[in-house]
Amino acid sequence: MSKYIFHPNQFKDLRHDYDLIIVGSGSTGLVAALQAHELGLKPVIFEKMPKLGGNSTCASSGMNAAETDVQLRHHIVDTYEDFYRDTYIGGGKENNRDLLQYFTSHAALAIDWLDQRGIKLPNLTISGGMHMPRTHRPGNNAPIGAFLIKNLLKLCDQASIPIFNHAHVTRILTNGPRVFGVTVNFKGQKDVHVNSNVVILATGGFGAGKSIIKKYRPDLLHYRTTNQPGATGDGLKLGANVGAGLVDMTKIQIHPTVQQDTSHAYLIPEAIRGEGAILINQQGQRFTNELDTRLKVTAAINKLPEKKAYVVFDQGIRNQIKAIDFYDSIGLVIHGTDLNDLAHHMNVSPSNFTSTIKVWNQMVSKHKDNQFGRTTGMSRPINQTPYYAIHVGPAVHYTMGGLKVNRFTQVLTSADKPIAGLFAAGEVAGGLHGNNRLGGNSIAETVIFGRKAGQSAFQYLQKLNNK
Repeated sequence: MSKYIFHPNQFKDLRHDYDLIIVGSGSTGLVAALQAHELGLKPVIFEKMPKLGGNSTCASSGMNAAETDVQLRHHIVDTYEDFYRDTYIGGGKENNRDLLQYFTSHAALAIDWLDQRGIKLPNLTISGGMHMPRTHRPGNNAPIGAFLIKNLLKLCDQASIPIFNHAHVTRILTNGPRVFGVTVNFKGQKDVHVNSNVVILATGGFGAGKSIIKKYRPDLLHYRTTNQPGATGDGLKLGANVGAGLVDMTKIQIHPTVQQDTSHAYLIPEAIRGEGAILINQQGQRFTNELDTRLKVTAAINKLPEKKAYVVFDQGIRNQIKAIDFYDSIGLVIHGTDLNDLAHHMNVSPSNFTSTIKVWNQMVSKHKDNQFGRTTGMSRPINQTPYYAIHVGPAVHYTMGGLKVNRFTQVLTSADKPIAGLFAAGEVAGGLHGNNRLGGNSIAETVIFGRKAGQSAFQYLQKLNNK
């Protein structure tokens, strides 16, 4: 039995006191635990779901960072300022600037931190809203989420960091103005109080939380979600119950390219478009700049009568995206021996479709999109057989709103007063992304602010112990 799977016999391994308690086992929580452990602390991770990893396991495109050695090896010269500007503009200039400044200036350090621990991201692609290849990916082009979680769990195992699943934190305990522990409900067990002077919330967002979406954005209730079922906003409730403020709660991102003709909604990553794929409507024609922000691409798809489109690519593009093999294995990929055959299976006009591909390839050769102004993801034409398509439409994907935090990951009241001993990072924290998150920034956020949460916890305990 894996040491990561809770069993009643493991109850004896649970201590009553830890240096810090981390709620959530996604990338943010695992990184925070590792960073804290490296600073000499003894953390514990509680995960309410049976499976570890949270929404991080679903991430596919990569991790954004600027001024990295990886970029230089690819002859890409980038700057923190350009990274900041792309993210600020992509977020509608509604981002928390202090969070954004820290994020863009510490992303390269986060890439280095992973690399020094054997988690290497040597490949690059580009995501929507970016003007420079800065989305770092694994060497085999595998989806970054599962790759990252697998390796972080190995490091936690090596560090003997205890992780309990089926462990639902239902309450943060406070003594006056300070945190002193949590109440945890274990599957099949009664509530248990676990003591700690520090709690880090790394519970993710509320993309699967219908009640919260109904409260803030009832207009989005008809959308399906890419989120795993545990993303119900637990961290927001835990924080709010001890006085935390909330920000940007109406800002919920709809991802434009989600395959949802099956019982489960599968996000089709931006990286496919970053490697050269295009979007086609039911008339067999392009209708937008495929690498505009998610907000704008979603709006373009929603203007179509059927509110659905096709991501179209060839074997050359498929070779760059390992995740497509998985989508194909579960029947999401439409095949065509040639363009006419693919058009037939897509039920679009063959003449329109072949003409569209011909014009696109001509524009790629000149690196100039005369139709929609696309300037990125044009490094290869669509001309290598066989050809493929995936049917997609918009779905709820990411919640930009969350707990009010500062760049030290301290959770704040609505009056900007830190709640002593309470920290939050990752999707549970609001403000970084403005009104629209750019692809590749979520995984970067988990590592950058996961590390910061671990560091801030250490500093807080040092001050507490010195009083």
